[in-house]
Amino acid sequence: MFSAADAAALYDVLNPWTPGTRPGDRFYDELVMAAGSVLDVGCGTGAMLHHARAHGHPGRLVGLDPDRAALARARRRADIEWVEGTAADARWQAEFGLATMTGHAFQCLVTDDDLSASLAAIRAALRDGGRFVFETRHPQARAWTEWNPSHAVDIRDAAGRPLRVWHEVESVTADLVTFTGTTAEPDGTVLHVDRTSLRFLDVATLDAFLADAGFETEARYGDWHRGPVTGTSREIVTIARRSV
Repeated sequence: MFSAADAAALYDVLNPWTPGTRPGDRFYDELVMAAGSVLDVGCGTGAMLHHARAHGHPGRLVGLDPDRAALARARRRADIEWVEGTAADARWQAEFGLATMTGHAFQCLVTDDDLSASLAAIRAALRDGGRFVFETRHPQARAWTEWNPSHAVDIRDAAGRPLRVWHEVESVTADLVTFTGTTAEPDGTVLHVDRTSLRFLDVATLDAFLADAGFETEARYGDWHRGPVTGTSREIVTIARRSV
């Protein structure tokens, strides 16, 4: 048996939120702790907001995610608002100083309509001058070439059960990559399979969507140390500001 709750718990094991050791987590943590109010879109199990509150964030923290099992883990902390839904579902109006999408969640917006609707809803949720911060994998790095069983990870879940996790690409069509994620026992017995599609946008296309939605690009980085985007960058890290 491997339930949705098991998958959510395993996500936390595979992706611990540790700003002290992981530069990407530190990048977001500094922004969150400096903001008076934060909307985390695609919050998953809520690790980023949990950490912020535990380390003294005094303001409003809201996590939004469509995954019920992930939100069930997020709701272990009751002093944060948790809302079930997608980015496009958001109906807040000028309530936040900062919105975030971490963990490459932005790439789950795979159609033009979903991307435009999501950006419009996030912009509406921000106060004038509020910032939307997110990252996407740079398509030039072709990260999907590493998503295959030869890169399987052997790990133990929170209960100590040994597991093997790997990804496998099904298709690459234009800027859309579809792949499966498999969780199995060490002998290869499959317990759980997820199928996901991610969109890999280049900088020009990304900026066109942001401009159409009423954002100005305030800063753009190619790594978590705030270096420029170059011909070898693996990330596109964007700080966009809601324009008036």
